Amino acid sequence: MEAYAVVETGGKQYRVQAGESLEIERLAVEKGAQTDLTSVLARSDGAALTVGTPMIAGAKVTAEVVEHKRGVKVVAFKKRKRKGSRRKVGHRQELTIVKILSV
Repeated sequence: MEAYAVVETGGKQYRVQAGESLEIERLAVEKGAQTDLTSVLARSDGAALTVGTPMIAGAKVTAEVVEHKRGVKVVAFKKRKRKGSRRKVGHRQELTIVKILSV
């Protein structure tokens, strides 16, 4: 079994392995730079699983920023029947694509 880790970033948790790409919320790191994800909740070396309380002290996952992009547009529309009242707002999430280098 491969080594993996569970990391938290942007208020979400992701299960990551070395070599895979991941789409997370925008990081303030420029394209091509490496960053460390230090909020590691769990880590497995392939044989044993280590679970933090809530984080594992000293553990980190190294990732490289591949690209910054924006997600698909999500439209929120509210309408009150027979009142002529309507509200439409759109949102596009800022995203960063990272490649996991090491766990």
